[in-house]
Amino acid sequence: MTDSLSLERRIDRLEARAEIAELIQRYGIACDDHDIDELGPLFTETARMGTRNGLMGAEGREAILAMFRQVLATRGPSFHWTHDHSVTFDDADPDRAQGLVLSHAETCPDGEVSVAAMRYHDDYRRVDGRWLFEAREIHFLYYVPVSAYPSVLHGPNRMHVGGEPRPADYPEALPAWRKFFAEAAE
Repeated sequence: MTDSLSLERRIDRLEARAEIAELIQRYGIACDDHDIDELGPLFTETARMGTRNGLMGAEGREAILAMFRQVLATRGPSFHWTHDHSVTFDDADPDRAQGLVLSHAETCPDGEVSVAAMRYHDDYRRVDGRWLFEAREIHFLYYVPVSAYPSVLHGPNRMHVGGEPRPADYPEALPAWRKFFAEAAE
């Protein structure tokens, strides 16, 4: 990778990583601020957004914003923060990439202070020179009222949404997790 085309590609990817990191940051702040006007431009017109468990889901920018209006109407203050973030670029298309974002949130659905640990599985697309979300799917390790947090990791039902505990999205469903425990049982 020493020719000028390779150098240009490497610089483009470095700039893209920074732009995607800012996209993720803007998303968290817009959610916390309940800023629909800021959220809209972060998604492509044909974007998809939802949760692995199917509790949230929308296709198309306008449907995503309608979903956010509904969800945010039930929430008081919140705080989203991201941790590690990986980006994998599409070698066949310099305007596409995928990412995994590790994240936490403090929220207040229906007046109940809650905490969540999650992974965002993202597809990014560069449109008119700007990186946007083409798809975002949230996978929850847990989402529980603060009062349930001390014992939440003791079982699989770590999603306390809608009054009934439900199975969390991961790690139990991950192939590596299943393989590890299958091999450990041998």
